Amino acid sequence: MKAKVKECLAQARGQNVERFVRETLNPLLRGWMNYFRLSKTRGFAEELDGGVRRRLRCVIWRQWKRLATRFKRLRALGLGEARARVSGHNGCGAWFNSGASHLHAAFPTTAFAINLLDTLNTFNSSS
Repeated sequence: MKAKVKECLAQARGQNVERFVRETLNPLLRGWMNYFRLSKTRGFAEELDGGVRRRLRCVIWRQWKRLATRFKRLRALGLGEARARVSGHNGCGAWFNSGASHLHAAFPTTAFAINLLDTLNTFNSSS
C-alpha cells in the first residue's frame, strides 16, 4: 500500500498539488480506506496520513526551486520575515524540510484535503 502511494506521489512533481490531490490521490486513498474499513486498528491510517502529508510538503518544496521563491511563498503563508529567510535559505534537502517546523507552520494538517482517519470513521459509522 505504501509503495503504491509513494509511486503515485513521485508522479506529482510538476503538477498543481491541489488538483493532484483531488483527482489522483484522494480516490486512491479512499479505495484503500474502503478496503481496510473493517479493520479494528487505526494506527495504520494515522501513520499513512502523516506520511502522505509529509510527502506532499516535500513535493511543494521541490516545486519552489529558487531560494527567493521559497522565501516569498513562506512569507505569503504567514511565516515571519526572519524565520522565512532562514528557512528558505537553509541548505537542507526537500525531505528534511518537509518534516521541519517551518513547513508544518506553513502547511498545517488542515491545509491538505486529506484525513484518512475521518474517512475510515465515516465508513464505519455508515455500515
